[in-house]
Amino acid sequence: MMAYHFLLIFANQMKNGLHSRLQDISAFVYTVETGSFTAAAIRMGISKSAPGKSVARLEDRLGVKLLNRTTRSLSLTNEGLDYYQSCLRVLDELNSAESLLSSRKREVSGSVRINLPVSFGRLRIMPVLKDVAGLYPALEMDVSFTDGRIDLVEERVDLAVRLGDPGNSANLNARALGFQHSVVCAAPGYLLQRGLPNRIEDLSQHDCLGFANGGRPLPWVFLDREGKAKSYNLPYRHIISNGEALRDAAVSGMGIAYVATWLAAEEIHAGKLTAVPLPTPPNDIAVTALWPRSRDLAPKVRVVVDALIGVFLPVAPWDTLLG
Repeated sequence: MMAYHFLLIFANQMKNGLHSRLQDISAFVYTVETGSFTAAAIRMGISKSAPGKSVARLEDRLGVKLLNRTTRSLSLTNEGLDYYQSCLRVLDELNSAESLLSSRKREVSGSVRINLPVSFGRLRIMPVLKDVAGLYPALEMDVSFTDGRIDLVEERVDLAVRLGDPGNSANLNARALGFQHSVVCAAPGYLLQRGLPNRIEDLSQHDCLGFANGGRPLPWVFLDREGKAKSYNLPYRHIISNGEALRDAAVSGMGIAYVATWLAAEEIHAGKLTAVPLPTPPNDIAVTALWPRSRDLAPKVRVVVDALIGVFLPVAPWDTLLG
């Protein structure tokens, strides 16, 4: 394996050569990820000048320039990009080897920082985390909530769950947890009074409840006759910027809503809401677990990821509830 070949080469060097080179490589990777020598130093807990010296040593030893430096920014050269990707592969193999050994420990312990979407995290992920915490008494969780994107490396987050496009960051590993899909629904009393919409066009005759994100109402998405997703901007009577409040407004009879099944499955199953048979996409939004590539998927993180996979796949429990 590449990691062992990497170690054998360094073992033939000076007594302290292995430690020094690994430190230089770590400083280089942190500098690329944080965008500055100073930020890398803070992340590593070393002096501000140390990362710059480490990168300079690497450049001298390799005989190539790895970083373009200006007074305002750092950027990778072509050779630097190739070397950075090679370093990530080596570190990933080393991390995998350590994770394999660490996972054999009987006790999972330590603090794990987790970032979750607000409503989805509270309703669907926290119950899983509660079960994990019960299984591993020495595990400590630091859970934060936000519906916005964060920099996992910058915020020192070990694991995040995202709804929607997870992006294509070279610094992150991703594990699919399934898909969210949505349903049009309303309170039975509302539908009894206003009628059941049988076509998308019928929605214009209803009190539609819009969900706002970033100050703007989101469109409703339906499948056309060819099975392709098409967005519709409807004349919303009420606009609500919180998913749980939107669901509750529908339950109260305020109007007809387009909500995720994870948000309304129990209410539909209990008869508080009635699903309207309009063609929504079956796999609307991806649900993904993310963690930094340069960070070891330690047992404390692995047990959380495995628990989420075990609950959410192959079919999420809220979709099982709806049949």
